[in-house]
Amino acid sequence: MGPADLADTLNGLKLFRPDQLLVGFETGDDAGVFDMGNGLYLVQTVDFITPVVDDAYDFGRISALNSMSDVYAMGGTPVTALSVLLYNCSIGGEIIKTMLQGAADEFAKAGCALAGGHTVYDPEIKLGFSITGKITNGKIYKNVGLREGDILIYTKPLGIGLISTALKAQMASPEDIKAVTDTMLMSNAAASEIMKKYDVSACTDVTGFSLAGHSYEMASGSGVTIEIDSRATYTIEGAFRYAKDFIIPAGAYSNMEFLKGRCEFETKPDNAHMVFFDPQTSGGLLIGVSETDSNKLLGELLENGIPAQQIAYATAKKENSVIIR
Repeated sequence: MGPADLADTLNGLKLFRPDQLLVGFETGDDAGVFDMGNGLYLVQTVDFITPVVDDAYDFGRISALNSMSDVYAMGGTPVTALSVLLYNCSIGGEIIKTMLQGAADEFAKAGCALAGGHTVYDPEIKLGFSITGKITNGKIYKNVGLREGDILIYTKPLGIGLISTALKAQMASPEDIKAVTDTMLMSNAAASEIMKKYDVSACTDVTGFSLAGHSYEMASGSGVTIEIDSRATYTIEGAFRYAKDFIIPAGAYSNMEFLKGRCEFETKPDNAHMVFFDPQTSGGLLIGVSETDSNKLLGELLENGIPAQQIAYATAKKENSVIIR
């Protein structure tokens, strides 16, 4: 069951829904937002991942950044974190400590306090965090609200899942491993702060549902169609090589299958199209901004070392919510 399928299933739940809950799970948004009064909004999210790199310290860092990214996508600032650690006794205590130290160091950079957590036995290591954040400027960025004519900017290269899969298969080159690790270790904090200066209508972070999947959520929830320019998207170079060799994560096929009839695209003989359905870990922010402000936002992102690109635009609703050209 994919994230969109789960959202459809959960729509039948009978829930207590006070007026103060400003953002729930109805649109599959990145985090919940609760109005605490006096201009303070509480932002809450939880996420965990399996190891995507071999280095325990970097894995902890990536897990922390991946969890905080949902708060940044909403325009919030992380305040506290609780760990969710699934492990088994074959993993040495020093490795677990190293993972958590990596996470703790990233939280320290973000000014987010690691306040505790919970552990569960599991055959496969998983690490993640429940993050509580805050919004104090009254600006909540949802994954809906995109307007016709808006430009979409994405702040990281694609291909993370393809290269991570090659790494797990011990087929990734050292250069590609470094490139994908560096990409996952890029925090979305700076991009989140920069976007607040501009006429941004919607934002989401791109994770397991892929660029095409998260674009679908954004487009369908906003009543528009997103047209993606495949030539404008920036992809980690090695990803295309692994796609051509059919080293493709299972999640990419699941994403593509769900999006049939919702996303228009051309199947490429070399599997280059799979990059758009590739599950991302610690992916970038997909930001919808007015055409007037798009170049200014892109310029400031680039000036701050963020490898952003204008990759798409929103049009009037068409038969498909997403079109990849």
